[in-house]
Amino acid sequence: MPGFELFGDKERDEVNDVLNSGVLMRYGFDGKRNGHWKAKELEQALATRMKVNHAQLVSSGTAALTVAMASAGVGAGDEVILPTFTFVASFEAVLALGAVPILVDIDDTLTLEPKAVEKAITSRTKVIMPVHMCGSMANLRALKDLCDKHDLLLLEDACQAIGGTYEGKPLGSYGDLGCFSFDYVKTITCGEGGALITNDEKYYKKADHYSDHGHDHVGSDRGAEDHPFLGYNYRISELHAAVGVAQLKKLDSFLGIQEINYNIIKEELSSIPEITFRTVPENGVENYSFINFFLPTENQARKVHASLSKAGVDACFYWYDNNWHYHRKWAHLKHLKTLGFLPSKVYDQLPDYDKADFSKSDHWMGRTISCLIKLGWTKEEVRQRAETMAKTIRENL
Repeated sequence: MPGFELFGDKERDEVNDVLNSGVLMRYGFDGKRNGHWKAKELEQALATRMKVNHAQLVSSGTAALTVAMASAGVGAGDEVILPTFTFVASFEAVLALGAVPILVDIDDTLTLEPKAVEKAITSRTKVIMPVHMCGSMANLRALKDLCDKHDLLLLEDACQAIGGTYEGKPLGSYGDLGCFSFDYVKTITCGEGGALITNDEKYYKKADHYSDHGHDHVGSDRGAEDHPFLGYNYRISELHAAVGVAQLKKLDSFLGIQEINYNIIKEELSSIPEITFRTVPENGVENYSFINFFLPTENQARKVHASLSKAGVDACFYWYDNNWHYHRKWAHLKHLKTLGFLPSKVYDQLPDYDKADFSKSDHWMGRTISCLIKLGWTKEEVRQRAETMAKTIRENL
């Protein structure tokens, strides 16, 4: 995704500001930094932009998911429901806490199907984690109703969808907690980084402590701070936060460019009757980072995808065969291949995913092509791309 495409003087100015202060760590060294607190600045700006009370920066999107769940008390044996189409970080974060990832089917939103979620709920379920893949969201209203009914946590993995909205709320702010990634290929980037957002002060305070070795951040002497509980190191640096300060200011302009380019391509592809587009839930607005469409059959999708590449149309993805994003290639999860030992509850509770029936997910993913929307295209390049895509698709149907 396109944050690094429009990277320039504003980012360099923010980074140089940190270098000139000489303090690269987000905590401590108060007297030396001359009032420069980039991580705090970015947290405040992010909370304002996402219309929430609290934002906590961390070292990655994976860290954000881990810290968010830890702050809510997720631990060994707790079950976390997540979709078959996601990034491996989603289940990695669950396993890192000794919890159990429960994969369920997706629908034509390309994320959690509410009826499949309800069937998967057990007495051990603690979290429902919709993953807003490729810029759009699940039916969050239905999932929120399930959470309310069963007293569960709704955690939004919005790492690929910052800037989208649902029922007028920024994605990530609808649930109890929301997470973002700011790695190099996200809509906005810190180079490496992530954040969680929440309106719940107790989750925020726990996240603040947990992400910094359990430091309570009380007082002005870091060495004298108390540690209310065990924590780990998921800190972001001031250098990474500085890049994010500049990038967040550009978010709305990025979204506007993506929407224009997206609509040009969608209008052209809409003339092909065999194509249908991913469903965006009612009252939802995607962030236009990908255009996602379905072909009538898996064979046609494979053929079209290969032909688009041959025609010089880059950045189109066939996730069905992807090692990172779809359950079919996750042998390391299915067989719990680790460098150490996981809690016994993980081994006891993890479903046998080799035998699981995810044919409903396969029905959608096998026919899906996702194409990245870039910021740097000229209007002529976008129109040429759209025409080439449409021509290539028609020739292969």
